[in-house]
Amino acid sequence: MTLSTLEPKELWQNFSALNAVPRPSKKEERVIEFMMQFGKSLGLPTTKDEVGNVIIKKPASAGMEGKQTVVLQSHLDMVHQKNADTNFDFDTQGIEMFVDGDWVKAKGTTLGADNGLGVASIMTLLASKDIAHPAIEALFTIDEETGMTGALGLKGGLLDGKILLNLDTEDDHELTIGCAGGIDVTGTRHYSKKPLTEESIGLEIVVKGLTGGHSGMDIHLGRGNANKLMNRLLIEIHKEIHFEIASIDGGGLRNAIPRESMVNLAVTGNLKSQFILKAKEIEAVFKSEYRITDPNLQVEINEVPCPELVMEKQFQIHLLQVIHVLPNGIFRMTPGIEGLVQSSNNVSRILVKDGDVSIQCLTRSSVDSEKMDLAAMIESAFHLLGAITEKKGSYPGWTPQPDAAIVKLMSDLYKEVFATEPMVNACHAGLECGILGANYPGMQMISFGPNIRGAHSPDERVQISSVQKYWKFLLTTLQRIPSK
Repeated sequence: MTLSTLEPKELWQNFSALNAVPRPSKKEERVIEFMMQFGKSLGLPTTKDEVGNVIIKKPASAGMEGKQTVVLQSHLDMVHQKNADTNFDFDTQGIEMFVDGDWVKAKGTTLGADNGLGVASIMTLLASKDIAHPAIEALFTIDEETGMTGALGLKGGLLDGKILLNLDTEDDHELTIGCAGGIDVTGTRHYSKKPLTEESIGLEIVVKGLTGGHSGMDIHLGRGNANKLMNRLLIEIHKEIHFEIASIDGGGLRNAIPRESMVNLAVTGNLKSQFILKAKEIEAVFKSEYRITDPNLQVEINEVPCPELVMEKQFQIHLLQVIHVLPNGIFRMTPGIEGLVQSSNNVSRILVKDGDVSIQCLTRSSVDSEKMDLAAMIESAFHLLGAITEKKGSYPGWTPQPDAAIVKLMSDLYKEVFATEPMVNACHAGLECGILGANYPGMQMISFGPNIRGAHSPDERVQISSVQKYWKFLLTTLQRIPSK
């Protein structure tokens, strides 16, 4: 079976066409042009705002002119992650997809179902000549994954609709009506390097094989963070064996739980065997602790050319201590709402190289004051290292409105169509609705989508039968939109 044989055919065709266009966050020029040409090819009013968001408007189908206008919204960018052994250039290649039973997957990379399935759904509605729908305002935002600058830059007055359907949720039984806000917290400083003072050998330490995932949607699953595990390993070994670090390179994107970390260091030659033995002991502890969440976790040690320059002893100690105390994972659960994370932090990226340190965190919370307090806590840790803290990209959470008419309409529709109650909830991930609502007050918003698993990792996949379920629900919802 291939994607071209899947139903609904037009939706999967549009998803394939979209995935042929490289679309990393902050490099969306090609996908913006792709969407502009798509709208113009349909003869529909198509505009690009000053930050790069694309808006395409389509009149109501015959007989639906009296219905309220609906804003359909998804983001154009996707997270770019690949396995270390996958040879792939995201800047030039389209995503290579395949069908595996009831799932569509990618070959060693992220799939782009987040949020490509939402984009493809809207494209299909815009191009359709036989689907009943009210007037549609399609809003395709940019840079959702690395700062939400598209939503932040969208000005008021561009949209007329009072109902917004965000197609960016990853469980087909959920109707999401609220989400967490977030802020990027980064610590940087310069440090002095020194030459090795004794005969040593070079070792490359790699923590790899972790599951990773979305740092919002998956943070409650307790998956290992490669940056924190690597740091723990180094601290434990350093209690018994002296070594000198040359570089650290761990994690990748701010909103992905780090799956890999690599360290280059120097150790006295006669301590190599002892170092490896201790590392393997710690690996066994990690494997036991993370056997359920990260069954493929590995610690790999390779001998490499000995580095010429390393950290000074005291700075190395302080760096490891600061990384050790950085909060990671769940900070607080939401009182009164079972299972919902209120605040968390992801130690997403650590790069220590050539005399410069950068430690990046993504801090989330549905309570803005708690978000900023957690960011201040991280800043305090960076201060102990003598690092400069930059806090940027703060965006608000989305306050739930469970009594909104669109929530009641879609809850009742779900029960009618699928003979079961939907889960109406808030999520810990960052959605653009809170930001969009700031410039469009009074707009009713709800988010939903098909089953997507492993988002922000090369294990990302989308369930075919769930796409069909979600598509049916979307079309039914559009047919039932109330009159003006």
